[in-house]
Amino acid sequence: MIRILIAEDQQMLLGALGSLLDMEEDMEVIGQAMNGKEALGLINKFNPDVFLTDIEMPFYSGLEVAEKLKKQSNSCRVIILTTFARPGYFERAVKADVHGYLLKDGSIEELSDSIRKVVQGHRVYTPELMINVMRKENPLTDREQEILKLAASGMKTKEITENLYLSHGTVRNYMSEIIHKLESKNRIEAVSIAEKKGWI
Repeated sequence: MIRILIAEDQQMLLGALGSLLDMEEDMEVIGQAMNGKEALGLINKFNPDVFLTDIEMPFYSGLEVAEKLKKQSNSCRVIILTTFARPGYFERAVKADVHGYLLKDGSIEELSDSIRKVVQGHRVYTPELMINVMRKENPLTDREQEILKLAASGMKTKEITENLYLSHGTVRNYMSEIIHKLESKNRIEAVSIAEKKGWI
């Protein structure tokens, strides 16, 4: 029996997914969560075979939960279900070692089949997502992404320097390079562009 935990912040979709997957003879939905923090707690408690998650959720996104599970060396296989074909999200998903990355517009038969493949050790990615990645990769380095994420959270330059133990000039140079790479006018526009493309 494949034990599945589902995380989705839209209650109706969460309930529907749970009911449909529970109908599969070889699957059992052992838990449901409406945010990333709750999901992480349930994964650590129940240790499911598969964690099926949305990306956009309160507290932690599906990608953040996947990243945390990788750091914990958790054996749970992660499948991300998304409506967003953003290349930056897919890049982060691959780095977080997710086993599946699927668009929500697929059928329940396709989803069930993908879950079985993932449990067998395969990786399943929706082709459209891979095409998008080939078109445009994230131009920001890991450090630039880190700095822009802190800026997106509302931190001023002084707070970023203290958080990352960098000099004021170094952070300013990084921010200047980020703005240039994203062809933006300022840091606010840079944050907006990077978030829309899923690069931070």
